[in-house]
Amino acid sequence: MRLPISLALAASVAVIAFGPATAQENDADKDWSKVVIGTEGAYPPFNFLDASGELKGFDVDIAQALCDEMKVECSFVTQDWDGIIPALQNGNFDAIVASMSITPEREEQIAFTNKYYQTPPAIAVPKDSDISEATAEALAGKAIGAQAATTHARAAEALFPDADVRQYPTAEEYKLDIENGRVDAVIDDVVVLNEWIASDAGACCKVLGTLPADPAIYGKGIGIGLRQGDDKLKGMFNDAIAAIRENGKYKEIQDQYFDFDVYGE
Repeated sequence: MRLPISLALAASVAVIAFGPATAQENDADKDWSKVVIGTEGAYPPFNFLDASGELKGFDVDIAQALCDEMKVECSFVTQDWDGIIPALQNGNFDAIVASMSITPEREEQIAFTNKYYQTPPAIAVPKDSDISEATAEALAGKAIGAQAATTHARAAEALFPDADVRQYPTAEEYKLDIENGRVDAVIDDVVVLNEWIASDAGACCKVLGTLPADPAIYGKGIGIGLRQGDDKLKGMFNDAIAAIRENGKYKEIQDQYFDFDVYGE
C-alpha cells in the first residue's frame, strides 16, 4: 500500500547555531513509522521545485520508493545546501536525500547508507569557447564556477590548480555567470550539466568532457545521510535500497530520468 506523502516545503530550514552534534544515542528502540527527509530542491534533475512549487526529481522519487518499501510515512523539507548537515545533526530532519557524495570528511560528521547512484563529474564551457579539453593545462588561468561545499568544488581545486575556482551558493548562480561570460567553465555532475544544456537556459554551452571520479574526492558514490547512531534507520534504508534494486522499482524510476544505468559499477 502506498503511504501518503506530505511535502513541507520551505526556502530553508532554520539551523540552531550550536556546533555539530557529538555522540548520538542509538535509535534501536525508536519507532521509525515516520521519517522526515531533507533535500536541497535546487539540483535538477535530482531534486528541484517545479513551476507550481512541487518538489520533484530522482532523489525525491527514490526516497519515496524507499519509504514505501520500508512502510513508513515520509515528509520532505528543503534546506540550503551549505546548512544541510548541521540541520540533520540538529534534528530538523532524519535523513538527507540530496545527491550527497559519501566522503571520508562527511563520514566524520554523519553516517551514510550504501550508495543509491554514482555518476561522473564533467566540465561545461560556452559553445564558442577556445578551451578544447578538460585538462589542467587547458584550464590554467581560466575561471571555473562550482557550487560551494561540494565535491565538485574540491575536485576543481585539486585537478585545476592554476585555475581561478569561484564558488557559488547554488548551481543556478554559476549557470548565470557562465551564460553571461563571467566564468570560462563550470564543473558539476555530468547528468546535471546535460540536463541544463538541453534546456533553453543552457543553450549557451556544451559539455567539454567527463572527469575521473577520484575516490579520494568523490568517495563511494551518492548515499543517504543520517545522524551517527541511527543504526536501525540505516539498516532499514539499506534493506530498502537492495529491495528496490531487486524488484525493478529502481529501474522504473531511473528510466523516467535517464537512458543509462545511473547506479554505476
